Amino acid sequence: MRRADRLFQILQYLRGGRLITAAQLAEKLEVTPRTIYRDVAHLIGSGVPVEGEAGVGYVMRDGYDLPPLMFTHDEIVALVSGARLLQVWGGTKMAAAAQEAMVKIDTVLPEEARAKVGQVSVHAIGTPRENGLWRDFLDRFEAASEAQISLEISYIDERGTRTERVVRPLGVWFWGQVWTAVCWCELRNAFRMFRLDRILTLREGDRFRLEKHQTLKTFIETEAYCDKRT
Repeated sequence: MRRADRLFQILQYLRGGRLITAAQLAEKLEVTPRTIYRDVAHLIGSGVPVEGEAGVGYVMRDGYDLPPLMFTHDEIVALVSGARLLQVWGGTKMAAAAQEAMVKIDTVLPEEARAKVGQVSVHAIGTPRENGLWRDFLDRFEAASEAQISLEISYIDERGTRTERVVRPLGVWFWGQVWTAVCWCELRNAFRMFRLDRILTLREGDRFRLEKHQTLKTFIETEAYCDKRT
C-alpha cells in the first residue's frame, strides 16, 4: 500500500472521535507500529488535529473532515469513461469494482462536479461473445499474474487445434475487442500470447519465480511487436 493511501486509511479509522491504538492501526493496515508512529507524526505536522500518544492511542478532534475530491473536467471524463469501458470489457470482478469505485467517488465529489459525471457522453457498447468465460478468465489471469501462480489451460488456436499448456502469466492486454494474456509458456519454453476467448478450461497450478529472461519487461523490450499469439 502506498503511503498516501495508508494516511488516508488512518484518517478514516480516526473519524468520529474514536480512540484507536497504534497497534490496532498497524494490524488493520498490515504494517509495524513504528510505521504508524511516523505516519501519525506526519499527519499532525500537516495540521490534522490528531491527539494522543504511543501506548495510549490516538483520536481526531471533532470538526475535522477531509475536503471533497476535486477533479478537472478532463479527469472526470477519463474516470467515467474508464469505468464504463471496464464494466463492458473488463473481467467480472473488474466491472463490479469499477461500478463501486464510481459510487464512492460520487459520494465525495462536490455537487458541481457530481453533475458533470452524468454529463459524460462517452459510453461502451458490448457485443455477445461465443465464449462467455473470458471475463472470469481475465480476473483469474490478472490475479495469478500478481500472485505469481502458474495456470494450466486448455486452449484452441486459430486453426482449431486444442492443446494443454502450463503457463506463467505476466499480464493481460486489451486489443479493442479481444483480451490476450502474455505468458511464459512451459511447453514452448518461450513467451506466448493467448486469446482469453479461446481458452476452454483454466486451473491454478504451483507458485513460480520468474527468471530474469522470463519477465514482462523482457517481453516488451524484445518481442512485444512480434506475433506471439498461439
